[in-house]
Amino acid sequence: MTWMIAEDEADIRNLLAMMCQVWGYNTVTFENGQKVWDWLDGVERGEKDFSPELVLMDIRMPGKKGNELAQRMRTLPDFQQTPIVLMTAFSLSDRERRDMMTSDGVDHILNKPLPDFEQLRATLDGIAHQKRNGQS
Repeated sequence: MTWMIAEDEADIRNLLAMMCQVWGYNTVTFENGQKVWDWLDGVERGEKDFSPELVLMDIRMPGKKGNELAQRMRTLPDFQQTPIVLMTAFSLSDRERRDMMTSDGVDHILNKPLPDFEQLRATLDGIAHQKRNGQS
């Protein structure tokens, strides 16, 4: 299984990738939203055949924001059932949170600082399990 991570802070991105690999997942990482957007262009043109089993993205990144990327992903057939989790260090209003989950197709939003490793793993695995079983 491969998980995609998009995070502009190198330390956080590298730590998340390392944790996911320890948990047994392959990772593909992106350092900003524009690189994810460009990659999605390739997916749409049929040039990229990789589709992650879970997407974990920061909301506020250079280029495109995580919720904008999630919204675009939901328009692509390969991402209809992919769990999309966003992370943020900023506080979101209830309306912002609700809009991201209903309008942008986000499955879950995590606040930074992220939970400890085991709690994070349990949360992400639970979200992936629910999505696979149509409980999202």
